Amino acid sequence: MLLGQLGYQFNTLAADIDESICDHESAKAYVLRLAEEKALAIFYTLSDEQQKQSLVLGADTCVVIDGTILGKPANEAECIATLLRLENNQHQVLTAIAVASYDVVKTTKVRSEIIATQVQFKALTISEIKRYWQTGEPHDKAGSYAIQGTGGQFVTTINGSYSAVVGLPLYETAQLLAKSGLPTTIQDNS
Repeated sequence: MLLGQLGYQFNTLAADIDESICDHESAKAYVLRLAEEKALAIFYTLSDEQQKQSLVLGADTCVVIDGTILGKPANEAECIATLLRLENNQHQVLTAIAVASYDVVKTTKVRSEIIATQVQFKALTISEIKRYWQTGEPHDKAGSYAIQGTGGQFVTTINGSYSAVVGLPLYETAQLLAKSGLPTTIQDNS
């Protein structure tokens, strides 16, 4: 949805990669590694001719508080624990984007960037969190919430990129694609 807002034509493919956190891996290193691995995993499935004509964009987002990466909740209890950790507190959302492309010297090139956004939550009650869990929205969301959905009502302030918190930073993605040879869809050519 977000990439479509930029006006590009694209295909969506799921990358089958291991999303486990490596020992001693920082949140920034983790999210950057996943974005790059996703882009490369799809890029390497393409034929040589397709690689020459394609840019493959990978992205990943994680929620971090006190240096700890908060993953997707496996159940209601994990959702409650996560949201109680975030409630009435500030956390960071890191989104990494990576573009894999075929370089002029016939090698694979990856350009990447990390976007950090600060998000502040309101105070929450356990009954409020349980009702939120019942909506189904937090089931597959890093940090147990979706800012673009019902979970947006928990957010009191945001400092950074709203679209990065959703999962794809629009400005930075357009700029990275342009650096990789794909001009923005509304670029001024005058």
